[in-house]
Amino acid sequence: MKIKIAIVGAGRWGTNLIRNFLKHPQAEVVAVVDSSPERLIDCLQKFNLDENLVTLTTEWEKVREQKDIDGVVVATPASTHFPLIADALRLGYHVLAEKPLTLDPAECLELIRLAEINQKQLLVDHTYLFNSVVEKGEQIVKKGELGELRYGYASRTNLGPVRQDVDALWDLAIHDVAIFNYWLGETPIEVQATGKVWLQNDKGMGALVNGLTDLNWITLTYANGFQAYIHVCWLNPDKQRKLTVVGSKGSLIFDELAIDTPLILQRGYFEQEGEHFIPAGLSKEVIEVEKKEPLRTVCDRFITNIIEQKPSVDTGKLGAQLVQILICLSQSLQQNGKVITVPQLPNEKQF
Repeated sequence: MKIKIAIVGAGRWGTNLIRNFLKHPQAEVVAVVDSSPERLIDCLQKFNLDENLVTLTTEWEKVREQKDIDGVVVATPASTHFPLIADALRLGYHVLAEKPLTLDPAECLELIRLAEINQKQLLVDHTYLFNSVVEKGEQIVKKGELGELRYGYASRTNLGPVRQDVDALWDLAIHDVAIFNYWLGETPIEVQATGKVWLQNDKGMGALVNGLTDLNWITLTYANGFQAYIHVCWLNPDKQRKLTVVGSKGSLIFDELAIDTPLILQRGYFEQEGEHFIPAGLSKEVIEVEKKEPLRTVCDRFITNIIEQKPSVDTGKLGAQLVQILICLSQSLQQNGKVITVPQLPNEKQF
């Protein structure tokens, strides 16, 4: 038995999802939907699809009641997610959604409710939380190997891709917020953000009324006083994908671009001699981690849960938390960097 999948959205990330589901031994792609006929033709040729077996269409309405669909994958602009996902859940389909789940926490909670009522999966593709390096990092932090946690910092930059539906904050920062939350085992109580717009000044749909921000500086403050500082920008020719947590006994460094050594535990601390502080215990440990594509893990989780009939909304709830944080960051951005308190979502303690 193969799980039959319809994929809505064949853009940059959608094609990665198509590739993974086509390769999955227990999945069968039965439909691809995209508003662009050109992208559909590209998919047809790139993946050598058989049009007798795979429906290719520009309209969701033409496949929404197709009899052989078990799960729907949504990889469309975030602003379109809510009606698409809600419709799929009401029709009785399991759903895998690209992040962010929606642009509104209330809409996220409504989708969670629909998934629970219909006993279906609502899996959100927060890909880094399915990354074996990130999972290993969480274990190291949890063991206390860094000592007392002091602060963290992250940088996520590149020359594109530039999105037109959300700003750099919503597109890029969500990854690092998710990793910090996962490693710390908690969510921030206060947030702060500033930003700059250069490319899309005529768009009023971003965090700033005069356009979509290309650059953001972000501060997350947690209940224990730990602060994380995040820099995101899609205008930098120097690509960076690096996140660090600093403690009293060492630092844990996740450098995604260091292919062979993505996770480093840099040990070290100070010993005081009179008025002087002397570095001590210095060592560098490369953490061995199994290499596997995180998106493949996401797709496999989706298929496995359907086969084993394990309805789950855990990542949906996590997605709602992250959207709430991003909303507060956007509010701070609109108010020139004002510190914003992050309210708890209803029943958040149950997440």
